[in-house]
Amino acid sequence: MPPAFQAALTAVRRAALRSELTVTEIAAPGQLAPFAVALAADVTPALHSSDSDLGTGRFILLHDPSAPDAWGGTFRIVCYAQAPLEVDIGSDPLLSDVAWSWLVDALDARGARYHAASGTATTILSTGFGELAAQGDGAQIELRASWTPLDGDVAAHVEGWGELLCMLAGLPPTTEGVAVLSARRAGRE
Repeated sequence: MPPAFQAALTAVRRAALRSELTVTEIAAPGQLAPFAVALAADVTPALHSSDSDLGTGRFILLHDPSAPDAWGGTFRIVCYAQAPLEVDIGSDPLLSDVAWSWLVDALDARGARYHAASGTATTILSTGFGELAAQGDGAQIELRASWTPLDGDVAAHVEGWGELLCMLAGLPPTTEGVAVLSARRAGRE
């Protein structure tokens, strides 16, 4: 294992994440880079009802000492965050822009230095039919993003991702100056 990846792995494991997150190290995809570490996180329902489905996410740190041109460095971070929403919030045309800005704000607030950020924010609206009609209408926000950290100290990147996941789940941000759409959670009727 290269020393640069070992240092980054140590940084990932020492990240200070919000208490509302349950985080587990999981198997990383093996085909994306020679070295990788992955985390799975769920927003815990401790402060909410026990059947709450608040949000989930994945964080993957990739390392390729050959520095692929598309990455612009030897490391690349790939993340995913998803949370259910109220249908009226899910249909807001600005929701995707807000979700992306929360990621950028969370990274910047922690001093995470990066470049070559890219991603998608997807709103999913659904209606149950037939045997699923009782579920009613639902909505979700899903953010997939990747970026290249400018150094191997990636703890701030992990912390920013954790903050994003909590904000998508409707929890108030821990950083000042970040707006909250709504703390209401979706429950299919």
